[in-house]
Amino acid sequence: MIQPIESRPQTLSQLRASGWTSRSVKEEIRTNFEAMLAQGRELFPGIIGYDNTVIPEISLALLAGHDMLFLGEKGQGKSRLMRSLPQFLDDAIPYLDLPGCPVHEDPYLPITTQGKRYLADTPEDEVRIAWWQRSDRYAERLSPGTRFADIIGEIDPAMLAAGTRMSAEDALHFGLIPRMHRGLFAMNELPELDELVQVGLFNILEERDVQIRGFPIQFDLDVMILFSANPSTYNRSGKVIPQLKDRIGSIIHTHYPAERDSGIQIMEQECSIPLDGNTPVVIPFFMKQIIEEVSRAARKSRYVDQQSGVSARFSIANYQTMIASARRRGAVLGEKPAVPRISDLGHLYSSSLGKLELDLMGSHQMSERQVLDSIIAEAIRTVFSEYVEQHGLEQIGQIFSKGVKIEVGDMLPSEHYETLLRRVPPVWDKAFEVNASESSAVRASCVEFVLAGLYATDRISRAQRHGVVTYEIG
Repeated sequence: MIQPIESRPQTLSQLRASGWTSRSVKEEIRTNFEAMLAQGRELFPGIIGYDNTVIPEISLALLAGHDMLFLGEKGQGKSRLMRSLPQFLDDAIPYLDLPGCPVHEDPYLPITTQGKRYLADTPEDEVRIAWWQRSDRYAERLSPGTRFADIIGEIDPAMLAAGTRMSAEDALHFGLIPRMHRGLFAMNELPELDELVQVGLFNILEERDVQIRGFPIQFDLDVMILFSANPSTYNRSGKVIPQLKDRIGSIIHTHYPAERDSGIQIMEQECSIPLDGNTPVVIPFFMKQIIEEVSRAARKSRYVDQQSGVSARFSIANYQTMIASARRRGAVLGEKPAVPRISDLGHLYSSSLGKLELDLMGSHQMSERQVLDSIIAEAIRTVFSEYVEQHGLEQIGQIFSKGVKIEVGDMLPSEHYETLLRRVPPVWDKAFEVNASESSAVRASCVEFVLAGLYATDRISRAQRHGVVTYEIG
């Protein structure tokens, strides 16, 4: 049980009597992490698909007491992983309640002149103690635009103007890293950090001290440093100084979900749109599969710049757009529940364009829309072929007669599809894992999936005009 702050020691003498002992932030994390391992607790809630790859590497780095670099393409959860590490800190730690002190001083081992003087001049039963909460012991910064003064420090002109000597500690303004003494500091996009600032990190990573403009002032900093970077820039010559790379204890390689189901789990977990409400939404599993397969196809497409990557946010945004399109149809036509269809994917341009960076050599002057159309078609073909292989094409497609034209569209009512499919083949309910035989809206989604799949596998033709797609069978 976590002890309330107000009932904890409030003076140094009370702190000593409580038996509290001082330890470094890495030792604190290692001890707490090891205890959680022994208890079999879930270490990284909400992190999906990394159980056998990334999480074991983080575990070893924490136990080894290493600073870490999270190396991976955009949308692989690097920032989320870094932000999850404070959970292994104590719920709160004591510090000297000293107004004006720039750091949260260890009550037993202060590093500033002000803190040392306070302990030397004040009786222990009068030394005030405050408590630093776990949630406040983590800070992060984005590299572009970051200056030396921001994260390390600089001379404070106001103090000089007040008469403080330039060689005095009081003349210094502390940056973010010194202020995170006894905490965690994360730097996003390390390769974008100015070279001068990278040099300034040498001593912090190796010697754990601060040097500002050559001042003969050193602090025994206690801080865990975390970085993130994209491989394409981190490995580019000159972007990160070799001496800085050498001082980083562990490199944690992240990756996109290896399995489609893991990607779907992430997509559903991160989607902020509720599926209930005035117009509830029911999503057939094959539509979830297609949305995630669009991202997987993009990550393999020769038209997309693979060094840039295709973020998990690509799937999430497309999933939200698909839900929104279905909900709009349901609200306008009074259909409950609203069920996403293939025709809803026609609105993915808004959530996709800008998230894909084209390979200028491989795209051959194709537009983003053309590339996206190609990727969506490939995703439908892949998912449909899996259903065909498992359940048989004849049973899935036999409901459609030869020599007919079928119109589909994102704003056509589900009853429009009733004339196409009055009787549902038994295999549909089994194959699609939805109540196609009971819901006209689900049935409409299944019809569009089959038609799109037949077209994607070159079995029927298709024409599109004014948002309405016409499939011709025969």
